[in-house]
Amino acid sequence: MKHKTELLAPAKNKETAFAAIDCGADAVYIGAYSFGARQAAGNSLDDIKEVVDYAHKFWVKVFVTINTILTDSELEDAVKLVQELDKIGVDAILVQDMGLLKKMAELVELCKISVPIHMSTQCDNRSFEKVKFFKELGVSRVVLARELSLDKIKQIHKAVPDIELEGFVHGALCVSYSGQCYLSQYIGGRSANRGECAQPCRKKYTVIDDNNNVVAENIYPLCLKDFNASAHIQEMISSGIYSFKIEGRLKDISYVKNITAYYRKELDKYSRKSSSGRSLYTFTPNPEKSFNRGFTDYFLLSRNNCCCIDTPKSKGEYVGEVLFVNKDNSFTIMTDKEIYPQDGLCFMISGSFDGVLVNKIIDNRIYPNKKVNIKKGTIIYRNFDIEFEKEVLKPTKRQIGLNVEFKNGMLILIDEDGVTYSAKIDLAESAKNSENMKETFIKQFSKTGESDFYITDIKIASELPFMPISEINQLRRESLSALMQTRLKCYKREKQKPLKKVKYYINEVDYRANVHNKVAQKFYSDSGCEVLEPSLETKVPNRQIELMRTKHCIKYTLNMCKSPVNLQLKDEYGKIYPLKFDCDNCEMVLLSCN
Repeated sequence: MKHKTELLAPAKNKETAFAAIDCGADAVYIGAYSFGARQAAGNSLDDIKEVVDYAHKFWVKVFVTINTILTDSELEDAVKLVQELDKIGVDAILVQDMGLLKKMAELVELCKISVPIHMSTQCDNRSFEKVKFFKELGVSRVVLARELSLDKIKQIHKAVPDIELEGFVHGALCVSYSGQCYLSQYIGGRSANRGECAQPCRKKYTVIDDNNNVVAENIYPLCLKDFNASAHIQEMISSGIYSFKIEGRLKDISYVKNITAYYRKELDKYSRKSSSGRSLYTFTPNPEKSFNRGFTDYFLLSRNNCCCIDTPKSKGEYVGEVLFVNKDNSFTIMTDKEIYPQDGLCFMISGSFDGVLVNKIIDNRIYPNKKVNIKKGTIIYRNFDIEFEKEVLKPTKRQIGLNVEFKNGMLILIDEDGVTYSAKIDLAESAKNSENMKETFIKQFSKTGESDFYITDIKIASELPFMPISEINQLRRESLSALMQTRLKCYKREKQKPLKKVKYYINEVDYRANVHNKVAQKFYSDSGCEVLEPSLETKVPNRQIELMRTKHCIKYTLNMCKSPVNLQLKDEYGKIYPLKFDCDNCEMVLLSCN
């Protein structure tokens, strides 16, 4: 039998959450009104409750992110938020702050909350020692770092086999290990660990050597392609990944529908879904049609070119090459794809990324909405496909399979999960034509339409009484409603077990532990670990420090892997950031300015 896995989709709001569920997600993760790691993706408790109520119909889980580091004054508000979320039935809370973890542990111990705790990827979960610590502590799940190889995931799973591992499968990549990037905070006081990242990694820099010689000018050396692990799903399952996470809590509804539907299809090839129902939609999922900077499988197998050095913008799908450029500002592309008016096309011209909208197409000539100095041989991408967008934005529907049987006066409904509802039917009036009655009943009861169910089979094992069409329709509506209420009662929300006190796996931590409040400091001291200094957001250490550590290597990107030359990054304001290359661990470190 296939493994059971979970497809976890992002949602910036309730509408996106509904769409993700309808397109096949087994779980969704969403931010509350504060303390999520995306300030622009907050939601009210009422909206989250609507998501929970809809999701649980299909036994889909709802996780809420409270994965920023918190001040002393914020901590109590975060605890109250957790209690409210527990009351409305969310299925897990994603946590980064150890102060909040400690507070939640106390509430679980006092039986005041039971919501499971997941340790966010912001906790920098890249070693089996850390995963083992969290497992022994008693949390329900650990979200692994994106940088891990299949072999490393397998090692972690083998060392800590009895904890759920969540791994990213698709979406934008942070260049630094998650939770360990301080560049945005250092530059302008906008902390990535507090959901305020200004994304300086998507900016232009000039690469220079120690003597101020320019190595590469005005490029995007820290900007990564987007992650796409769809070719390695079977290996990820074998390595121990249970939950496959799509990144993108700021993404629009079109992106979430397309990518969720795509990974539902891919996961179903190798595993069983952990929720119920089938998804109905009119489009053919294709990740190249949604926002992407080009794709990489990052370090799942080995090091590769994961940097999009030319632009941080979406390239979309490859279309073809320019075949002719005409005097009237039109051009012809050699392509096997059909281009439509209002499509967005993009390309590189003289080292700069540019794009146009298609105004019209006449005799295979594309007329753009502005003049461009495009040349023959230019490679063309499409980053907006108007016809695909129209299809994606059409309504989708998710429905649960249902068997219906009538036998000896009893109507029995059994859904695909074995949930049953029975209703007694009055046999007082016999049908004059039993075959006609049977045909009418099957026809009318099969009209589930926009309900949450679809009929897989109807068996009539004994003679039906006479029933008018209106009565059959009412019976169908009432029975389906009653079955859904039974389903919701059968839904089992997992409960967090009491946490234990466990010794931390190292003896001391510095600013990179992100200790931002007194309770977090107490957590570490209770775990036998000394906190040498608070978070960088509290106080910048009076020394040169790591602003990010990454598996991405600029030397590798610039084909300088074995060069002894020291490199630095110079930003648009003239600030210089030294780079250190830890070749033994195949890592690069960006340091604070001298």
